[in-house]
Parts: sequence; C-alpha cells; structure tokens
Amino acid sequence: MSAVLRTVNRVLLAIIGLVLVVLGGAVLAVGLGVDPPSWWIHHGRNDVLLGDAERVRWRDAGWWWPAVLAALAVLVLLALWWLVAVLRRRRLSEVLVDTGDGEGALLRGRALEGVLTGEADALDGVARAHVQLTGRRRAPEARVRLLVEPHVDPGDALHRLTAQALAHARDSAGLASLPAEVRLRGVKHRAERVS
Repeated sequence: MSAVLRTVNRVLLAIIGLVLVVLGGAVLAVGLGVDPPSWWIHHGRNDVLLGDAERVRWRDAGWWWPAVLAALAVLVLLALWWLVAVLRRRRLSEVLVDTGDGEGALLRGRALEGVLTGEADALDGVARAHVQLTGRRRAPEARVRLLVEPHVDPGDALHRLTAQALAHARDSAGLASLPAEVRLRGVKHRAERVS
C-alpha cells in the first residue's frame, strides 16, 4: 500500500471512528438522562430512533425503499472493498525466477528476504537489517530498513547495500531489476560520564 493510500486510510478511519464515538457518546448521554438539544435525533430517554411516523412517511413513494436499499448495498460493498484492501497481503510470497526455458521457477519470497537480510546484516557498520519483498512475483520490490552504527556514512552504507546485497539478489534470481526503498536509522549510544 503506498504512502498516500496509507494516509487516506488513516484519515478515513480517524474520521469514521470520531463520528461513531461522538454519536455513541451522545446516545449514551441521552439514555442516561441528559437533555438533548431540540435538533437532536432523540428527544428523551424513551425515544426510539425510527418512530412509526418516520417509517411510514415514505411508504407511498415507490422509489424510497429501493433507493435506501441500494445505498446500503453500495456502503456494504465499499466497506468490503476497504477491508480487502487493508487485509491484502503486503508481503510477496514467491518470486518468479527466469530459468531460460520459458517456464521459470518459483522462489519463496521469505527465502530471498532471509538471504538479503543476512547479506545486509553482514555489511560493515550495519547493526541490524530488515528486508521485506513487495510488488508482483514477476517484478518484486524490496523494502529495506538498516540500523547503522554512528561512525558509518549513510551514503557509503547505501552504496554497499545496492552494489552488494541487492545486486547479488537481483542477479541470482535472474531479475531485470530489483527496485528498493531503503530507510536508514542510526544507532543511539549513551554517552558515558567521565569523572
């Protein structure tokens, strides 16, 4: 999921959550005896959400209930689409390796991630590495997080990662390219007090 979609997802979840909390809190407050304002949908403790007058008001209009049901069906479909998008696997389970015979072979994504992580961990000045493969199996992409020592130049660490670990993975899997998003973070050391 891209950064824009993640941001939109978080904003929508926050707005929907805030609306539900406010509505639920208001209904609870009215149920506990707080007097609601005149424009509020409930008028007292014993009021119902849809009274007889509201339910039968649109009975003669033949378009009303089909429109309500269609709108609810669209909302349910949008909610299901959103759920599938959120729960969709972000990690690539397998990579298609070109074997030259026209068929190819499948390489487990976790295996390639493990090799990339091990080789990135072995780089000079890297304290810890984490690699995750995303994308499609014919065009994988790597997300790499490196925790580097304070003395390491970030440019050098990035160059060694791309020239060694990523290049080896790309060549061994027979990929034309292996785009990568690399995030570097420095190790925090505590200063020692000298007396």
